[in-house]
This record gives sequence, C-alpha cells and structure tokens, in this order.
Amino acid sequence: MPALSDSVVIVTGASSGIGEATARHLAKEGATVVLAARREGRLVDLKDAIEADGGTALAVPTDVTDREAVQALAQQTLDAFGRIDVLVNNAGVMPLTMLHNLRTDDWYQTVDVNLTGVLHAIEAVLPTMLEQRAGHVVNVSSVAGRRVYPGGAVYSATKYAVRALSEGMRAELGPSHGIRVTCVEPGAVATELTDAIGDPEVRASMGKVFARLTPLEADRIAESIVYAVSAPASTTVAEVLVLPTDQAR
Repeated sequence: MPALSDSVVIVTGASSGIGEATARHLAKEGATVVLAARREGRLVDLKDAIEADGGTALAVPTDVTDREAVQALAQQTLDAFGRIDVLVNNAGVMPLTMLHNLRTDDWYQTVDVNLTGVLHAIEAVLPTMLEQRAGHVVNVSSVAGRRVYPGGAVYSATKYAVRALSEGMRAELGPSHGIRVTCVEPGAVATELTDAIGDPEVRASMGKVFARLTPLEADRIAESIVYAVSAPASTTVAEVLVLPTDQAR
C-alpha cells in the first residue's frame, strides 16, 4: 500500500511550479489531493491528469488572500473526504523590486499572498487538525528567508516570517497536539515566479544570476515535501533547505 494512501492533502498554489509538481508526486504516493489556486482551468487539467493516472483529486479555485474563500476550501475538503491530514502552504508570488523604485503595489501584493495567505490557510485547517490531534503543515519559505538579496527586501521579509512562523508552530503544536510542521526552503527553481518581476532593474540582475547556475526542477522540491510528510508520525522533519549544487548562496 502506498505510504500516503490514507492521507487527504490540500496544496495551495497548485496550478503550476512547485505546487503542481507536489500534487502530482503526492497523488502517486496514494494521497487524495485537493488542488487550490486561482487559475481554474489549470486546476481542472491537473485534476484530470491525476485521475487518469489512477489518483484522486478535487479542484477548488481559491485566492489565498480571500479569507472566506480559504475557509470554504477547507470546508469543501471536509465535506468531500471527512478529514484534512496535510496542508502544503505553497501559494506565493515574487515580484522582486528595488525599494527606491517605489513599486509599492508589488510590496503589498507580496505580503498579502506570501504571509497573509499562509495565515489564512493555517487558520482554515488548524481547527480540524486540533480535533484530530494529528496533522502536518508544510510551509514553503525560500532561501530568501535566510539571506536577503538586493531587490528582495520585501520578499525576504515575508519568507523570514514564514520561517519564524513555522518554528513557532512546531514548538506549540507538536508536543501538545501531535501536529507536525515542516518549513521547506527552495533555492533557485525553474518556475513561473520570476515572470512576476516587473521592475526592469531587478529583471536585468536576475537574468545574470540565473545565467550563472542551473535552477532545480520543481520535482526536486516536491520530492523533499513527500519525504517530509511520509516520515513516521513520531518524526518531524522541521526544516529542509534545497539548493542547486552550483548555487553558492
């Protein structure tokens, strides 16, 4: 029997990149996956692909910045499957920008998705996990949650916050409630995240960075998430930093 055959997993940001890859890998391990993102068409395509491979999936279009929508996501999961075992809190944006360019809409969008959206998802699933006295929250941070690069001040601020939140959650919820928490910190990954960079100054510098290294495929991060959630209930993989071999920092 696959390792995750009894697990119901919500994956946010599932329409592309790390979220899509994670949903596919979890489904292959037997998990029932609930796919959440804004782009309904992509979610439906992913659901169909998972089901064609023999998996079970539910597509729920969701904007993580909408608190009520995220509550509805959790409720639809419970209505369909009766439990929530894992949340992969992956939805995120990366509109990097130099502070002096004052692209303030990018600042607030980054905070709304990368931090407030993470909190919305935790709020939505935590009551169920507390009642079950079991569960696993995987928060996707970044190497930028350890190191700040020019153009990444606000983005790094959100990812540092996700790291701090994850550690606090683990300390509070693990010993007393049996809820595991993992913080995953990818380095450079070949996804759509860089497409959101509208600041020409940062786009030019990012091009030079990516020319010097070989970004990871999203599947490598998905494999790390599967490893963490497949560990025995007595074991918490608290933190996973995954970098391309040629990424120095």
